Amino acid sequence: MKPVTVYDIAREANVSVATVSRVLNNTAPVKASTRERVVSLINKYQFSPNALARSLIKKETGMIGIILPDITNPFFPEVLAGLEQEARNKGYTFFLCDTGSSNQDVQAQYQRESQYLNILVEKQVDGIIMLGGRVDLVKCDPDLIKEVAEVNKRLPVVLINGNLPGASLYRVVIDESAGAAMAMQHLIDLGHREIAFIGGYKQMSNTIQRVQGYVKAMERNGLPVDKKRILQGGFSVEAGKKLMAELLKNNEHGRITAVFCANDLTAIGAIKTAVKAGLRVPEDISIIGFDDIPFAANSMPELTTISLKCTELGRMAADVLHKLITNKKVSRLTSIQPELIVRESTAPLKE
Repeated sequence: MKPVTVYDIAREANVSVATVSRVLNNTAPVKASTRERVVSLINKYQFSPNALARSLIKKETGMIGIILPDITNPFFPEVLAGLEQEARNKGYTFFLCDTGSSNQDVQAQYQRESQYLNILVEKQVDGIIMLGGRVDLVKCDPDLIKEVAEVNKRLPVVLINGNLPGASLYRVVIDESAGAAMAMQHLIDLGHREIAFIGGYKQMSNTIQRVQGYVKAMERNGLPVDKKRILQGGFSVEAGKKLMAELLKNNEHGRITAVFCANDLTAIGAIKTAVKAGLRVPEDISIIGFDDIPFAANSMPELTTISLKCTELGRMAADVLHKLITNKKVSRLTSIQPELIVRESTAPLKE
């Protein structure tokens, strides 16, 4: 049997295709008797328009693309959860593109980002959300910026926690410098003065912002900043273990009593190394993280951290993208404030 089309429904109901579309999508008022006639035929033939037909009528596919660097990092699934929830509520499905940065081959990562951008354009997605990767670089290759800017001319692109200067993109960000200052002030208010920073990468803007918050808090409280106590080299548990071991080994300027870690995974690694070295957390050394991933509340001890409100970030990004897709006004920059979450890994300094 030949499949029933929207044109067949319109012909039998003696209405226009546009009227059938309005009934299907509930986009405009339709006379009650007309609506009843159309709905009756839809039920009779068990008619359901396919995605391609909807895209031809509405000039939309109902799909969005998401490009992120490492789905194994708990931060990104938390953002993705909020994003998916909001997108689904607004009627979207999405393509998830993981560039796999965990292999440390950054050039290959940027190439995969480029490939995914092309694929998503070919798939005619309604919009794209990017987080991590090139958008986090302090100095991004102009060609990589231009590539995203060109895509943005064809469909809206929204960045989460990043920036591509000159590309005029819409952004949803958390104030990471303010979050770092919160973490530091918490430690300082507990009486700590000998505080180190570990984790992150010097070429990443998120690390720069967190270090800036560290430095500003120290200076605001009249405390000297020792650059030897700022160690960078990754966001993983292994990086936290390694950097904490280096910090304890090279402690040339007195005993460090607290450590601010670039993210929660680094903090978990730092705790493991500290405990193996015979230190008690937080009795001998306080350790604070950054992100508030689910592991933070389930580590031993439970991790004091800065919540980046990952789920809210994702929801806001999906909302901003939807407004751009539907030609609604939206601020070019949407900023969310972080929050201090106090748990068990920090405590007042013991004299």
